[in-house]
Amino acid sequence: MPGRDPIDEADEESFPASDPPEFTGVIAGVPAGRAPRVLVDLPPASADAEVFRAALARFEGRIAVTYADAEGADFARALADADVVVAQGLSDAELARAQRLRWLSSVAAGLEEIVTPALFARGVAVTNASGVHGPNIAEHVLAMMLMFTRGLPRLYRAQLARRWERNLTSRSDGPGELTGKTLLIVGLGRIGEAIAARARPFGVRIVALKRDALDGALGRADHVCLTVPLTPETRHLMNAARLARLGTGAYVYNVSRGAVIDEAALVEALRAGRLAGAGLDVFEEEPLPASSPLWDLENVILTPHVSGATPLYYHRTAALFADNLDRFLAGQPLANRFDPTRGY
Repeated sequence: MPGRDPIDEADEESFPASDPPEFTGVIAGVPAGRAPRVLVDLPPASADAEVFRAALARFEGRIAVTYADAEGADFARALADADVVVAQGLSDAELARAQRLRWLSSVAAGLEEIVTPALFARGVAVTNASGVHGPNIAEHVLAMMLMFTRGLPRLYRAQLARRWERNLTSRSDGPGELTGKTLLIVGLGRIGEAIAARARPFGVRIVALKRDALDGALGRADHVCLTVPLTPETRHLMNAARLARLGTGAYVYNVSRGAVIDEAALVEALRAGRLAGAGLDVFEEEPLPASSPLWDLENVILTPHVSGATPLYYHRTAALFADNLDRFLAGQPLANRFDPTRGY
C-alpha cells in the first residue's frame, strides 16, 4: 500500500489551485521557415539575463534571442519581429507592434490584469510563472506565523522602546507554539503545497478544503492562509460572514491578491478583537494608502507585496521557460497556460 501523502486531506479537491494544471486544449504553433525570435525583458548586461542565457544555451541555432529592457527603445524595436515575448505583460500599444506574437510567457503568476481584452482577442498563447514562488512565499508565511506565535511584534516594539517586557507568571506562560495548531490552506496549488511542506515539521495539522467545505472548516482553524487566484468567485472570498466564523484566537494570512479579503470587514474584525491578527503582503489598493487603518493596528504584520521576491526568481523562471520552450518547438501544449474559462 503506498504511503500516505504528507499533506493531510490532500486527496480532496483543492479550492481552487493557486496555479492551473497544464492546459492542453490548444497548441501554440511554431513559425514556418525560420527560427522563432524570442524577446526577453531583461537588460542584456544584467546577471538575470546571464541566467537566461545559460538556461537557453541548449537551444542555440534553433531560436534567436534578444535581451532588452522593456523601458528602452531596443525592446520596442524588437517587438515587431518577436514570436515569443518573456515579460511581465504587454500594454495594448506594445501588443499592436507585436504582429508576429504567438506566445507571451509572463514572469508573473497572477494574470488577471495581464490578459487584457486586446490580448485575448488576438488569440495569443499566454502562460504564467506559476511554480517559481513556492519556497520564498512559503517562508514568508511561516515567518509571519512564527512572529505571531512567539509574540515577536510586541517584543520588537518593546526593544525599540528599550523596555524589558518579560511578564511571565510561570514557565508555561508567555509566547505560544505552533505544535498542535491547525493551518487551513485555501488554495492548494504549488504555493499552498510549499507552505504545507514547511509547516508540517512544526507539528502543525494541515487542512486544504474544497470550496463548499470552507464555511464549515473556518471555526476549527487556528491559522488561515489564502493562496487563491483572484477571480470573480474569489473576490472578497473572506467577507464579514466568513471572518465571523473564525475563532477569536485565529490568524489570517494573505499572499494571493488583496481583493480576496474584504479589507474593511477585516479591519473591523481586528479592531473588535474577533481575530487575533492578520499577516498581509497584498492589499486591495497598492501601495497601501497612508490613511489605511491597517498601519496602526498592533495585531497586523504588513509587508509591501514582497513575498514573491527571491534571488532565485529568474533561475526558476528561466528553467520553467526553457521547459515550455521545448513544448513550443515540438508543437506540444504549453504548461501553465491561461484558461479563460477559469480566469487564471
